[in-house]
Amino acid sequence: MKSRTKLTGRVIFKGDPGYAEARKNWDPHTDRFPKVFVFAQCAKDVSNAIKWARENKVPLRPRSGRHALENNLSQVNGGIVIDVSDMKRIALNKKSGTVVVETGNSVGRIVKSLARQGYIAPFGDSPSVGIGGITLGGGIGPVQRTTGLMSDNLLELEMVDAKGRVIHAGKKRNADLLWASKGGGGGNFGVYTKYKFKVMRAPATVTVFRIVWPWSQFEKVLKVWQRWAPSVNSKLGSELSIGPKVGGNVTMLGLYLGSKDEALRLLAPIIKVGTPTQKTVRLLSYTKALNFLLAPDPVLTQRFSNQFSSGFGRRPFNNKAIKAMREFLEKAEGNTTAGFFFLNWGGAVSRISPTSTAFYWRDAKFYVEWNSSWIKPSHAARNISLVRQTRRKLQPYIVGSYINVPDQGIKNSGPVYYGKNYARLRKVKAKYDPNNVFRNPQSIPPA
Repeated sequence: MKSRTKLTGRVIFKGDPGYAEARKNWDPHTDRFPKVFVFAQCAKDVSNAIKWARENKVPLRPRSGRHALENNLSQVNGGIVIDVSDMKRIALNKKSGTVVVETGNSVGRIVKSLARQGYIAPFGDSPSVGIGGITLGGGIGPVQRTTGLMSDNLLELEMVDAKGRVIHAGKKRNADLLWASKGGGGGNFGVYTKYKFKVMRAPATVTVFRIVWPWSQFEKVLKVWQRWAPSVNSKLGSELSIGPKVGGNVTMLGLYLGSKDEALRLLAPIIKVGTPTQKTVRLLSYTKALNFLLAPDPVLTQRFSNQFSSGFGRRPFNNKAIKAMREFLEKAEGNTTAGFFFLNWGGAVSRISPTSTAFYWRDAKFYVEWNSSWIKPSHAARNISLVRQTRRKLQPYIVGSYINVPDQGIKNSGPVYYGKNYARLRKVKAKYDPNNVFRNPQSIPPA
């Protein structure tokens, strides 16, 4: 290929050593065959890769943590993948209570590095997710009721635009881009290289918990959880996971930013439901608590392919919604990672108005996602259709969908992901990427 611009950074073309490993993702279902991977070491490498892609008319995809959950989002056949995972600097400024992180850091690396220095930053349910993608889509997780979403803590950013220019955004300049980057989703406006977040002091100790029930008790547990969890003290974050009927169970995992006695008092209404087979409630140092909550989740050894879908519940699921869940869990492949996942909402997340950042779904009671999992490629179609049928059945009971847990079965997805912020996001897109260079199957089109 002839072009004025030369690719820089760690460049791996199809056929080069390292190519097979470069194209592996957390979800094998999303693996593709790009023409070239550029592992950028700095913003200049990103800029050169964008220019090269445009000169050679090949599609491009930014990639941070390899955790994209749908096809053609962080890889594309015959295209260029701009992978930022080698960019890993972290600079904490204790005086200002801020941290500047490069976009190739994993969430686990950032939160553990900050914890050792006495600071707390939001995290999700996996340590290996890249900070780049999760922040741009909102960034939900068990401490969000105290800290807000990851994106709510974003103060400034550095991004390389469609022309290869490095631009900065904050409250005073390119404020529209900062607004859009707080929930507008990755792969829409440019390739991000740096984020500045505000951080808060971490408590010395916190209480973590894991309660496990038999699968047969999931309805009982869910009915109590969905009324208790959204209204409990906002220093308590709770994730409820329900596995498939075959080989699955019900697990509640979370933390309370306070004492064990107080945690036990707050947990009492849910612990007394059914007959838990495991009850762990422990006071730990904040650093040890992170190890408890963020089990290792290596990218390259995942065997299961998945189809996800997601939404937000404004009121507890009724019997009809729970019946749709049960049908899904009975049909999902047994002994896999399939299931339902709930996260309690409210607190700091709901104190921000739906239009003051691009992340719209502020006034829910809980977040819900579900996924089917399989190993044999021949099982893909059946599992994908199971997830999408379940979405149709649950549609009356949920609003919206979370852009970081996308579902390409959703038609006209813009308003579903972004609510009433969609029109404004299209204007920001038109300003920063008028030619729609950064696009994928559900990206935001320019106004």
